[in-house]
Amino acid sequence: MLRRLYDWTLEKAAHPHATGWLALFAFMESSFFPIPPHPLLGLMCLARPSKALRFGLVATLASVVGGLFGYWIGWGLYGAIGQTLIDTLGLTESFPVAACYLREYDWEVIVLAGTTPVPFKLLTITAGFIEMNLVTFILASIAGRGLIFMSVGVLFRLFGAPIKRFIDKYLGLVTAVFTVLLIGGILALSLLGHDGGEAHDKCESATMIQPG
Repeated sequence: MLRRLYDWTLEKAAHPHATGWLALFAFMESSFFPIPPHPLLGLMCLARPSKALRFGLVATLASVVGGLFGYWIGWGLYGAIGQTLIDTLGLTESFPVAACYLREYDWEVIVLAGTTPVPFKLLTITAGFIEMNLVTFILASIAGRGLIFMSVGVLFRLFGAPIKRFIDKYLGLVTAVFTVLLIGGILALSLLGHDGGEAHDKCESATMIQPG
């Protein structure tokens, strides 16, 4: 089943309109869509390693623009659609915690969330809601998203064929590793500032949030 899904997705990743779909997924995932663009980006780079850098750049830019949309939702539309969106995505309890961490650690949280499979939309909407400095938010988003997406592009551009052979042979192992990274990313966000003592404890137990 996993192998058939992999082969099907790899075929679609080579489609002429795949770049547009990648941009759309990256945009939506940063603001309201639950499915991350990382698997599609990886498979597109596998299918066409010569364009891996281009794909990484597309994903980065679209994700940052989507992050700005998420920021706008939190800043101006939280009461209208933002709260419902957070509830629908199952991030209600995480919202005040994310707001607390953003206020305590600022751009570091955005960069960390941008480089892990943590739901980036949670941070973009929250950043807008607490009115985080917009320039800081944009720069941190570029750094975080660029680091993860462009790294994928560089790796596949340089080592595309060997990576593809490895994934073809060890697909189950690669899937397990991605799952571990997802869990690790969530744990990393939750443990950010562990040495911060009181601030860390305060954020862990946060249950209410006030707009910026």
